[in-house]
Formats: sequence, structure tokens, C-alpha cells
Amino acid sequence: MPKKQSGQTGAAVAALDYDVIHAGDCIEVMQSLPAESIDLIFADPPYNLQLKGELHRPDNSRVDAVDDAWDRFASFEAYDAFTRAWLTAARRLLKPDGAIWVIGSYHNVFRLGAALQDGGYWLLNDVIWRKSNPMPNFRGKRLTNAHETLIWAAKSEGSKYTFNYEAMKALNDGVQMRSDWTIPLCTGSERLKTATGEKAHPTQKPEALLHRVMVASTRPGDVVLDPFFGTGTTGAVAKRLRRRFIGIEREADYRAVAEARLAAIRPTDSEAVAVTTSKRAEPRVAFGVLVERGLLAAGETLVSMNGRHAARIRADGTLVASEVRGSIHQVGAALEGAPSCNGWTYWHFRRDGAIVPIDFLRQQIRAEMQE
Repeated sequence: MPKKQSGQTGAAVAALDYDVIHAGDCIEVMQSLPAESIDLIFADPPYNLQLKGELHRPDNSRVDAVDDAWDRFASFEAYDAFTRAWLTAARRLLKPDGAIWVIGSYHNVFRLGAALQDGGYWLLNDVIWRKSNPMPNFRGKRLTNAHETLIWAAKSEGSKYTFNYEAMKALNDGVQMRSDWTIPLCTGSERLKTATGEKAHPTQKPEALLHRVMVASTRPGDVVLDPFFGTGTTGAVAKRLRRRFIGIEREADYRAVAEARLAAIRPTDSEAVAVTTSKRAEPRVAFGVLVERGLLAAGETLVSMNGRHAARIRADGTLVASEVRGSIHQVGAALEGAPSCNGWTYWHFRRDGAIVPIDFLRQQIRAEMQE
């Protein structure tokens, strides 16, 4: 892995370096990086809040709102031009099967969505991040703004993007992950502060949010780019999960905070960061291989999971039961009068007085194939 080179300017970039924070304009730096070199982009661009004047609580204390220069644009047209430019630069960097996550509020997320579609990206999901501890609406003139929206998009319609469905299901207690995520705002010890006790960044994202994004859409070793790196939440989670990161940040104060933060993080061990894969992604094993290998014998009888049916194995890996012949799936479906059947879980064999699903033998073969 290339050595970290913090604070490198865009003009000096000659090759793709990992675990590095580049200083400078995100568009210029992205244009200097190699094409099709990034697996995933997570972007938290300026929200263009258009705040006018200071915001105060009922007790007249000042709210530390987003009023920095980097969030100010002369017009919606200027913001749209900026958005199209960085999204174009970002799309060039994505591998053919790469993807992007963009987060925003009601101020900008609809403009981001249109720009993504106009720029050739293929939208996969919008995810509502519901904040369990949102900031109140102090003026009492609108609803409490309790969520932000993430847009997940593939580089193109034909991209075979990464989605770790089984891992997300496992993360959600065995239930399919929904597109509304309840995660608290970044508070407590996770909230980075300056030497004077102020927030180091006004919109620091919680690591839990990035953890879910990366578990969902990356694998260990993937390269994750954050063109608006801020104080380094994307890099912190990537490093901990053994993904490689590239950050771009023009503000020196944010870079300094991010570097100190990243230096304190130690990667999790390799086995712990492996994601649960879908069975569809595992090596294909034909039932006939079990017969060829002698794990099951021609002439041996299999029984159905409900005990109502039996079938004999033929030398070519098909089954025969009464007048029905065919694959483990076809015979199971015919006997049950069903349109389809997963023969791997339907059929069982007998060993030492126990009834064992034939899928047990398939997993043995797969384990050997992956050694």
C-alpha cells in the first residue's frame, strides 16, 4: 500500500495514492487522478443553505449553524454549475461497476438528484437518514428538520455495482434492510472540537452512517473517495474497515483535524471486517459433482424434508421417483405439485442415523474450491 502523503496538492498528483488527504479544489484534484480507479464515492457537498443572519435559541444563545464561506454560492445557477462539474469529474474516476453516495438536505438534494440523472448516473435508492436527536426549529415557523437524504447511484444503468444484501440483512437482525435509517447525530465524544471547545466542523457525520454505507456497498480493499473530506469521517470508517480511502479537502483546519483523527485509528483484523456474501455469489456446484466425488452414491435414496417423498440418485446426477425423472429441483417441484423447488434444501440423505440436507455436502465442496 502506498505511503500516506497528507496535504498533497492536486497539481502534484501523478498516480493513485491510498490513505491520503489531498489539499485543494475537489474538481481540480479529481481531474488529476487516474480514470476508472475508484470503487465507491461518498460525497457530502455544500448544502447551499442560503442562511441570512444569525440564528438564536429562545434563551437568545447563538446557534452554531453552517455559515462558512464554502457553503455560499451566488445563485442556484452557480450551485448547479458547481454540482455538475464535480459530478462529471467524479464519474470519470469510478470503475465501470463503481457507485456513488451523495447526501444532502431539502436545500440541495433535489438539485443533486437531477444532476446525477442528467450526468448519466443510474439511481438505485434514496435513503432517509432519520435523526433520533435533531436540532429543534427555534423560530417555530417550520417543522423540525429531522432527516437528511442520501442518494445511492451506480455509474451507469448496466453497472454491476456492489451490494452486500446478506450483510445488510445480518446488520438488521436478519430482516431485509429498509431505506429509512434511524441514526443519531454526531454528539458526545465522537463530536470533534477545536482547542477553544467549538465544533471542529458544523456538519460532521456520525461514523455509524458511514459504517452502514460501506458495509452495504464495498468490500475490504476497495478504494473509497470522499471529495469533501472535512474532518475525515469517511477515512476513519474506511481505515477501521480495511477499505482504502482518498480524501480531498481545501480547508487546512479541517485537514489538520482529520490527520490527527486518522492517526489514532487502528484497522480491525481482516477476518472481522469480511462481509457476509450472498449464496448467489458463491461458486456454483452441480449436484452431479457430489456423485462424481463419491459423497453420494448412484442408487442411494434421498428423502424429502417433510418425509413424504423419496427418490433414487442416478449416475448422471439426476433423480428418479416413480414416473418422475429430472434434476433435484425438477423432481422436488413435481412431487410437491409446486412451480419450483430448491432441491438443495428439499432433499436429505441419511448418515449415521441422522437426516442431513444435501446442501451440507455442497458447502464442503465450496470450501475446498475457495482454499
